[in-house]
Amino acid sequence: MAMRSSTATSLLSRTLLLRATSSSPHLLEPSAHRVPRVGSRAASSSSSSGSGDPSGQEPAPAPMDSPIKVFSHLRGGGAGAGGAAIDAGGSARKPLSLWPGMYHSPVTNALWEARSSIFERKMDAGGNAEAGPQTELLTKTPAQSRTTIVYKFATDDILREQYRDPWNEVRIGKLLEDLDALAGTIAVKHCSDDDSTTRPLLLVTASVDKMVLMKPLRLDTEVKIVGAVTYVGRSSIDIQIEVTQIDQDGDTQSDPIALTANFTFVARDSVTGKSAPVNRLSPETEREKQLYEETEALDKVKKRKREEQKGVLEKGVHKLGAEAERLKALLAEGRVFSDFPALADRDSILMKDTRLENSLICQPQQRNLYGRIFGGFLMHRAFELAFSTAYAFVGQRPCFLEVDHVDFLKPVDVGDFLRFKSCVLFTQLENKWQPLVNVEVVAHVTRPELRKSEISNTFHFTFSVGSDALKNGLNIRNVVPSTEEEARRILNRMDAEGLFD
Repeated sequence: MAMRSSTATSLLSRTLLLRATSSSPHLLEPSAHRVPRVGSRAASSSSSSGSGDPSGQEPAPAPMDSPIKVFSHLRGGGAGAGGAAIDAGGSARKPLSLWPGMYHSPVTNALWEARSSIFERKMDAGGNAEAGPQTELLTKTPAQSRTTIVYKFATDDILREQYRDPWNEVRIGKLLEDLDALAGTIAVKHCSDDDSTTRPLLLVTASVDKMVLMKPLRLDTEVKIVGAVTYVGRSSIDIQIEVTQIDQDGDTQSDPIALTANFTFVARDSVTGKSAPVNRLSPETEREKQLYEETEALDKVKKRKREEQKGVLEKGVHKLGAEAERLKALLAEGRVFSDFPALADRDSILMKDTRLENSLICQPQQRNLYGRIFGGFLMHRAFELAFSTAYAFVGQRPCFLEVDHVDFLKPVDVGDFLRFKSCVLFTQLENKWQPLVNVEVVAHVTRPELRKSEISNTFHFTFSVGSDALKNGLNIRNVVPSTEEEARRILNRMDAEGLFD
């Protein structure tokens, strides 16, 4: 009887509650009963395309170079300078097919919101399939694509927690993800022709030049990221991004740059898949003209090197003969490990014994606006594995120094079986106070049904260790190859680094 009475009382209470809430809808307001979701709101974009307003009214466009302010939690419409805040967790924009998955950071939310308005305008005009390609190229300035992001780590506790690593520094993997998203947004801005009757271009990351971290990024002050187009070819776009620390007083003039990244995107026709011309670039300031000339010269050097490599491949037999002595020297120590393991140098280790690997199925939540896997996600995962590999090899927390040039050889699609394989390729121990650990990460797209595997990307990261660990007598071992294939990978990497005369 007691149980029946308790059940009846519970049902009566629930009935009364439902009646009360139906007559007073405000009782279900999220602001009164729910904890704000982390990373669900980002502020307005600096793009002239504007951002969505939940009220249905379009706010006045923000200045082209106004920063995207990154927030970590829900804010009401109109919050923040420069326009209404972007609800990245539940945007009212349409159509839904334009939006990538939910694998976002607060920054990627804001950036995808900025570029989605361009695609929506074209979709609303009748769809991409019926629209024709852009027939008249425009001339744009770097200022028209320049985008600024400010991370308010000093005042936003939740945002700071999202980007904090275990050692209270900025997570480099998440930063790489954000840099790729920012570069893609800048490319979309430059290629937009403001004509809803033309179909948008398909923009893909072709390569990322070497990125050197010149100082650790702290979490007690703001971080600022600024990017713009520096050079364009017929169908390629070069973008430079600078990461700086901002003092509490907001003075950025005296702040040294923490990191510089250079991305190259290529344009493809979204229907035919062929290369497509992009809008021209007209630099205005002296700095913009200097960057244009430097990037143009660098582009010519890259083309010449590609031609030289092609010629080397055609004369592969002669190249193998010239490398015989270098291969022999590299393999000598490895053969000692194989033939006389008890007599091998205890300060050395075989490359194969430094390997780590992880695998994943690429999910829809990790896709970009074009339905492919977000390139920043790949760089993020590669960095995390490289960091773990260096950590396991050194025995102390490694310090990230740089990521070398990355070529995106093959796109990765939703549903692909992706395998990341890493190893310590070689070490540089000449400088006892800054030994270098070079880690290679290779991403393989694997298709078990076809018994097929292809390389999508190859990443090369360089790490060192803290001075305190070195003062305490930390010893870093030399890495030696055990096969000719491993030795060739080391030689190719050393040649790329310019370590041989």
